[in-house]
Amino acid sequence: MNFTFSDTIAGRVTAYDPQARTATVATADGREFPVSMDGDPSAELLRNLGEPYTDASGQLDDMLVPGRFLFAYGIFYPHGDTQIFDAKRVIFLGRRPGEFRFEEPNWWVRQLQQIAAFYRKAQFGDGPADFAEYRTMIRLGGEKTGSHVQETDTISRLVYGMASAYMLTGDDSYLEVAERGTEYLRANLRFVDADEDIVYWYHGLRIDGDIQRKLFTSEFSDDYDAIPMYEQIYALAGPVQTYRITGDPRIKSDADATLRLFDRFFLDRESGGYFSHIDPILLSPDHESLGENRARKNWNSVGDHAPAYLINLYLATGDPRYAKFLEYTFDTIVEHFPDDKNSPFVQERFHRDWSHDTTHGWQRNRAVVGHNLKIAWNLMRMNALKPKAEYSELATHIGDIMPPIGGDRQRGGWYDVVERLRREGEDRFRFVWHDRKAWWQQEQAVLAYLILFGITRQDRFKDEARGAESFYNAFFLDHDEGAVYFNVLANGLPYLLGTERLKGSHSMSMYHSSELCFLAAVYNNLLINGKSMDLHFKPDPDGFADRILRVAPDLLPAGSVRIGAVEIDGEPYGDYDAGALTVRLPEAAGRVKVKVRVEATR
Repeated sequence: MNFTFSDTIAGRVTAYDPQARTATVATADGREFPVSMDGDPSAELLRNLGEPYTDASGQLDDMLVPGRFLFAYGIFYPHGDTQIFDAKRVIFLGRRPGEFRFEEPNWWVRQLQQIAAFYRKAQFGDGPADFAEYRTMIRLGGEKTGSHVQETDTISRLVYGMASAYMLTGDDSYLEVAERGTEYLRANLRFVDADEDIVYWYHGLRIDGDIQRKLFTSEFSDDYDAIPMYEQIYALAGPVQTYRITGDPRIKSDADATLRLFDRFFLDRESGGYFSHIDPILLSPDHESLGENRARKNWNSVGDHAPAYLINLYLATGDPRYAKFLEYTFDTIVEHFPDDKNSPFVQERFHRDWSHDTTHGWQRNRAVVGHNLKIAWNLMRMNALKPKAEYSELATHIGDIMPPIGGDRQRGGWYDVVERLRREGEDRFRFVWHDRKAWWQQEQAVLAYLILFGITRQDRFKDEARGAESFYNAFFLDHDEGAVYFNVLANGLPYLLGTERLKGSHSMSMYHSSELCFLAAVYNNLLINGKSMDLHFKPDPDGFADRILRVAPDLLPAGSVRIGAVEIDGEPYGDYDAGALTVRLPEAAGRVKVKVRVEATR
C-alpha cells in the first residue's frame, strides 16, 4: 500500500527501545508491530464514566514495559516494502502491567450508576418519572426528538436497566423509575384477553397531543403488520427484573399469561420450537398475510426467552416449570442451530420443519456474530442449572472458534454481520455491510468469555474476556455526553450517523449496557476474582411464596456462591439459608429494604 491511513493496534508490549522510541506490540493473533512513539503521542489511563481524564503522556517511556496491554491509535506511513506505524494516542488499561481497571470490584457498578443517571435525566429531567413524557428516540446528548411513538420494548428495556441499577446500588430513584415504568406498561400497553386467558402486549403507543392510539402490530420494517415473538418476549424483560426486587404478584401473573400466549399461538407442537410471527387477526403463524415471516422460526423466537426474562423469572421463583421451559429452549438450540458441516457460524433462521431459511430478508445466509456469542454465554448459564455435556461442549466450541472469524485480532472488538460462507479462494468471511462494531455485540462477547473463564478456568477464555472488556471500555463509553455509543468504527472511533448516532431508538434503550454492567460485576467478582458484592431488594414480604426471597444474582454453578450477611431496613438479620441463597422475610405490614452480601466460595 502506497498511501497513508489511520488505524488502531491492540496488544501487549513485548519490547521497548527508549533510544529509538519504538515499542513492539503483539496482537491477539501473534503478529508483532513496531509502534513508533517518536511523534509525541498523547497517553492516558483507561477511565470509567464519570471519571476525569488521567494523562499519562509524561510517564509514557516508563509504562512501555513488556507484558503491558495497550491500544495505540496512529498513522501507517508507506516505507519501501513495509510501513511505519506512528502512534498518536495510547490508552493504558491499568497503572501496572497485568492490571485491568475494569476488574476493580466496583467498576461496573459505577458505570451502571452513570448510565442510569443519564437515561433518567434524558427521559424525565429532574422531576418525577412521568412516563407520559417518555420518548423512544433520544439524541446523542439525551435530548428528545419530535417523534412520539412510545415502543413497548424500549420502555421495558429502560425498566430493566433501572431495576438492575437498583439491585446493584440500592438507590430508590432507580427503583421508582422501574416501578412506574412497569405500571405504565400494564396500564397502557397490555391487552388482557379474558376469553383466551392470555396477555399480549401492544407494539407501542402513538401520542399526538391529547390523542393516543395504540399500535397493535409492529411498525418495524422486518415485522411490519405482524406480531413478532421477540416484541412479546422483551415486553417482559423490565417487569420481570423488577419482580425480582419487589415480588409484585401482578407482574408474575402477567408473565404467566404471556407464556400461555406463547404456548397457545407461537409454539409448534409438531416440529418443536416457536414461530417468529403470528398474524394480528387469527393469531396464526400460517396466515399468508405474514409474507416471508409465514411459518418461520429464528434465534429470537427460540433462544431470546432465556436472557430476556426466563432466567430472571426462574431466579425469582425457583419454579420448576420455568426450569423445564429453559431446558426445552436449550435442547432445541443444541439440536437445530449448529451447522458445522456448512459453516462455523450457527444457523439462525428456519422453516417450520427446521430446514434452513437462507433467503429471508436481509439475513439470507448471513451470521450475526453476537448471536453466536449469546448462545455460548447462555448455554453456560443453563449448564449451571442443569449440567449437560452437550451444553458445555457447544458453548466451549463456539468460544474457541469465534475469535478468528468474528473478532478483530488487530484492533480488538467484535464485528456485526458477516457472510456465513467464505468465497472460493478467500480465507476471510466477508462483511455484509460494513466492519463497524455494535455495543450489544461487545456485550455478548464480554459475558460469554467471562462466564467461560469463570467456570472452566481456561486461560484462553480469560484473554478473550479481557480483550473484549478492554475494547468496550476504551471506545464505547461516551465521556462527553454520557452513556455508551451505539456503534464505533473498526478502529474504535465513534460512528455518529443516522440512527446509530442516537442513544435511544427501536434498538437501543439502556438494556444491553445495563445487563453488561450487572453481569460483568457478578462474573468478575463472584466467579473470577473471589470478591463479595451487595444486592438490594425491596419486597412486600407477602409477595413471594412462603415469604422466601431468592437472591441468586444469576445462574451460577451450584455451591460457587453463598450469602455472607443480610440486613433488613438497615439492621442485621439472620433468617436466611446461605447455601440456598434464600432469605425468609419477616412478617411485616409493608415493604422492607433488604441488603444481601453475596460471597464467592472459591
